[in-house]
Amino acid sequence: MRRRSPVPPAPLPQRDGIDPVRVRLPADPDGVWGTVRDHLVDRFQGAIGAGRVDAMLGTGRFVGVDGVLSGGEAYTAGRYVWFHRDFAPEVPVPFEVGIVHRDERIVIADKPHFLATTPRGRHITETALARLRRDLGLPALQPAHRLDRLTAGLALFVVRPEDRGAYQNLFGERRVRKEYEAVAPYDGAVALPVTVRSRIVKERGVMAAREEAGAPNAESRIELVERRGGLGRYRLLPATGRTHQLRVHMNGLGLPIRHDPVYPVVTDHPAPDDFGAPLQLLAKVLEFTDPVDGRVRRYESRLRLAEWADGPIA
Repeated sequence: MRRRSPVPPAPLPQRDGIDPVRVRLPADPDGVWGTVRDHLVDRFQGAIGAGRVDAMLGTGRFVGVDGVLSGGEAYTAGRYVWFHRDFAPEVPVPFEVGIVHRDERIVIADKPHFLATTPRGRHITETALARLRRDLGLPALQPAHRLDRLTAGLALFVVRPEDRGAYQNLFGERRVRKEYEAVAPYDGAVALPVTVRSRIVKERGVMAAREEAGAPNAESRIELVERRGGLGRYRLLPATGRTHQLRVHMNGLGLPIRHDPVYPVVTDHPAPDDFGAPLQLLAKVLEFTDPVDGRVRRYESRLRLAEWADGPIA
């Protein structure tokens, strides 16, 4: 089997912390595309229109390994093409990304509510990854895991590409102790502490995950830390990492986390500039044995949930 040649480095720098899009021209056994432009138009006209493709070619937006492409170059399968897509305007999330720890291998960030971890969907430049790359001058920075956009707290990013796999494996192999904190209703009829085990299913395109019969794939320990009137502060210890797992398990106990827009009922999302009711869920502790130097590392968020605040508010 013929091995593909290594991908050459991008000839374009990042823009606002976002890598350029890379396209590899596919095989064309029937000779459909005579030029690079022919393929780019076929590939992108449905999304942005042929006129926009031509305008981007005319202003030097498409670049190959040897420089700017005019589009008139003969079509060659396997050629790499890079370009920066146009970013739609995004409402700035008015909270800083805190730095809990930084060294030559990792960055432990305190992500605020409402800020996505990585570029996806409508959130591209207003993400923790884009901000950290830009603000710290670390263009190769990558996340080792993902923290939900509505959840605040600790996220681990890897500085060097050669180290990323080792730190990702920590999470994939469940070798990270994660501790969360939540504010939710207090109900004396719910016996705590409790370990919840269930089967959680999340379908693409469906907002809410659901629990269903079958072999458990999600496990969380729920502990009550303290009570104030009708609210409780809870310690949540996930043993697995299913999408929305803690939110689903808390809701299943009849203790939905405060300001959760999905559980128990999917509600209308607030306006993009409405940051007034953050989900009261905080990724508070990360603890693991470093896969590179063998050190036991433990980090704690400096944020505090707004409805139980005794420090910087999250």
